[in-house]
Order: sequence, then C-alpha cells, then structure tokens
Amino acid sequence: MSRIAVIGAGIVGSAVGTWLMGAGHDVTLIDADPDGLPTSSGNAALIALPEIAPLASPGLLAAVPGWLLDPLGPLTVRWTDVPALLPWLLAFLASATPAHDHHVRAALRSLMKTALADHQAMATRAGTPGRLRQSGYLSVHDSAASLAATQREAERVQKALGFDFTVLDKGAAQQMVPQLEGRFAGALHQPGYWMVSNPLTVLRDYQSHLRHKARLLAGRVTHIEQGDDLAVVLADGARIAADFVVVAAGVWSRTLVRQLGLRVLLETERGYNTTFNALDWALPMPLGFADHGFVATPLVDGLRIGGAVELAKPETPANYARAKAMRDKMRRYVPALPEEGGVEWMGRRPSTPDSLPVISRHPADRRVLFAFGHGHLGLTLSAVTARMIASLVAGGPDFPDFSITRFQ
Repeated sequence: MSRIAVIGAGIVGSAVGTWLMGAGHDVTLIDADPDGLPTSSGNAALIALPEIAPLASPGLLAAVPGWLLDPLGPLTVRWTDVPALLPWLLAFLASATPAHDHHVRAALRSLMKTALADHQAMATRAGTPGRLRQSGYLSVHDSAASLAATQREAERVQKALGFDFTVLDKGAAQQMVPQLEGRFAGALHQPGYWMVSNPLTVLRDYQSHLRHKARLLAGRVTHIEQGDDLAVVLADGARIAADFVVVAAGVWSRTLVRQLGLRVLLETERGYNTTFNALDWALPMPLGFADHGFVATPLVDGLRIGGAVELAKPETPANYARAKAMRDKMRRYVPALPEEGGVEWMGRRPSTPDSLPVISRHPADRRVLFAFGHGHLGLTLSAVTARMIASLVAGGPDFPDFSITRFQ
C-alpha cells in the first residue's frame, strides 16, 4: 500500500482517487474548492467513445477562418488574450497535418477500446452502476455535404473501433426524435455513445465515496516538495507526505508542472451551456448540431444545451451571449425549447494543442504523476485515465503517446 496525494477533485482527479483507493492505497484528494462546480460538473454527460478525431484536424482548419469571423460561432478566440495564447495556438496550427491526425486517432483509439469497461468497473468500485446507460447519438446536418463529411468520419471510426452508424433522411430522423422540426438535410445515428445520468451526480458520488473511505481535503496547493521525502504543501502551511503525487488539477496543473521544472502547453478550451430543469418533455437521445458545434443532452433531471469552443485565459470573464446563441440556434430545430427558465454555465476544459491528454510520470521523478489535458473528453476518459495512473503507481510501463515529455 502506498500513500498517494491526488491534486484536483474534478472528474479526472476523483476517478483517479477512487480507482487507487480500490486498489488498496491510502489516498488523500486535495482541491481548493471540493464542493464547487468544476468543469466536469457541467459537461454534456456523454461517454463519447467514437470521438477520436483531433480538434486540429486538417479538415477542421479549413472551416476555422469562417468560424472566427462569428464571435458567437462554434470556435472563437478572445482576441485580447491572443498574446498569452500564442504559443498554444502556434502548436495547434502546426499539429494540423495528416500525419498528426493519424497519430492522434491511433492514440485515442487505444484509450477508447477500454474506456467503457473502465467506466463500468469504476461504477462498481463507487457503488453506482445505475448512473451509466447506452444512449446513442444523433447528429443533425443542414446540408448534404455536411452529412456526407460526418458519414466519412463515421466510416473511419467504424474501421478503427467497430462502431455502427446509420444515415437517416429528415423523416427518419424525426421518427427517431419527434421534437425535431425546422429545416435540415438529414442526420446520422451512432448507437455507440453512452451517457451518465448527470455528470455532477457522478462526480459527487466519487467524492462521497472518497470522503467515507479515504480523505478529501479543502486547500490550495502551493507546491510539491521533491527530495528524499515527497510532500504536497498547502497555502496554510500544511504538509501532506506521500509516496506518490498525482497532478490532476485541470488547466491549473500547468502552474505545478512549471514549478517542477517542466514546460507544458495547456490552455482553456472554454464551453458554455444552459440547463433546463422543468420541461414537460424530454429528448429520447442526445442530439448534436454538427454545423453549429453544440449538443443537447437529456439528463435525468433536465435538458442541457451546450458546447462550442472559446479559447481564452482562465481568468477572462465569461461571455454568456455564447450560451444564448446556442439556445437560439436550437430553436430552429426544436421550437419547443422555452425562451426562459434555463441556468447558464461556463466551464474551462484543460486542452493540449495536439488533443492528447497527459497521462504520465515526471521524466526525472517517477513519484510524480500527471493526469490532465483531456479537453472535451474529460468524462469520457476519466476512468481509463484512472486505471492507467494506477498502473504507473504499480510500476507498469510508461505510455509514450501521453507523456509529459511532448511539451519539454
């Protein structure tokens, strides 16, 4: 049994703590605000197993200039933040090559192959197997060209992972989702998507499990002490001795990484959503609006509309006009969506420019482990990341595709 301190109580950190505790370790989870609402609490609730394409794919970049002209479009950059974002943006652009696309797909495919089984194992460990279900996913397309592009991507995913799909005309899509109205060319159905009942509920389940079986501490970590003795030091002076430390603090991991003598390119891929908790109707499955970059998911207690990408510094104020824009666009397809009554939210997805998370050891200190940078796949990859970190603790081999050394 090892003493392990996990920094960060979002979905990745809480999953890592839960898995390590189940493996018999003495776990302490530390977070500045464990009762707050981290990024993982407001995601779309999807276990997006077919999503192995990098954000910086060659095809996507062709659409970026047009999107950037729309401040409320699927992708935008806070122009006042560009100087701070420039190293990340340059690396992002440099990664938009066919060779990189192939590499990222292969790496993410390796994670997705066990992601579902790892979620199921995690649910058993936490005593919450009823939170997970196969939902399927329907992407709605404005044009035949858009639908054809998604079909080509689905064919690549089918070849890589075996997930089936069906192309639907407008009438068939409306039979599957009766709330769909308005003008659209067709849709593509993928049954390989799963979802959780509510991401905040799942996060609280993990945290509650840790509170009862291990330790969940509120405190701001100032630094990690390396030397003969390893320890996490908090702002109040408390010192938590450990055999291993796992850095899983989302975008704020970069500060700790830099203090450890490494350089990491990690920025916030911010997303917005609106959740309606008092509707008298529910979607039968998640919907994606491919030409607009957002999704609508039926949670156990409501409907969530969100997504899109805004690149900005973590401390930049939110622009909730982006959430309103998604609601307005959704009403073109689902007029039943009310004008009022939703709760707006913004989250900071920690993203690497190459779309691969960091799941690795410190190259010079095997006692320090990293688990961050999952972008929009934080929930999806949380359980497989937890299993991989447990493997590293047990002395297993490194994972070169997800190593911190990519950023030195």
